[in-house]
This record gives sequence, C-alpha cells and structure tokens, in this order.
Amino acid sequence: MLVLNRKVNESIIIDDRIEIKVLEIVDGKIKIGIEAPKDVTVLRKEVYDEIRNENAQAASISLDSFSKLKKNR
Repeated sequence: MLVLNRKVNESIIIDDRIEIKVLEIVDGKIKIGIEAPKDVTVLRKEVYDEIRNENAQAASISLDSFSKLKKNR
C-alpha cells in the first residue's frame, strides 16, 4: 500500500486520468474530490463490497432453482 500525506488543495494523480484532491479537513474528517473520466466507476468501498456480495450470492444460485421458478409461473 502506498501511503501519502496531502494537505488541503493538494492532489494525487492516478494513471494520468484520475485526480484525487483533498478539499477540506474538519474534525478529523477529510472531504475529497475525485475527477475521473465518465468510463471510470467510482464507488465508496462499502458500496463496492455490498455489490460484490450480492453478485456472489446471485452467482451461487443453482440451475435447479431457476427451473423451480419457471414451473411456478
């Protein structure tokens, strides 16, 4: 893991396309701004983790379960 120290209004650049800028630090909370191309998805980690968990659950459904759903229609 790369660890950097930044002050307000300082940035880091990722892959020449993404800029992460420290906007404000108040009461131990940091407000950041992210500039990225529209094709880059930016998510909070807790949202990303939830999406991954839901996708894993959906992928674990057996084909038999789909057959049962089809029969109930």
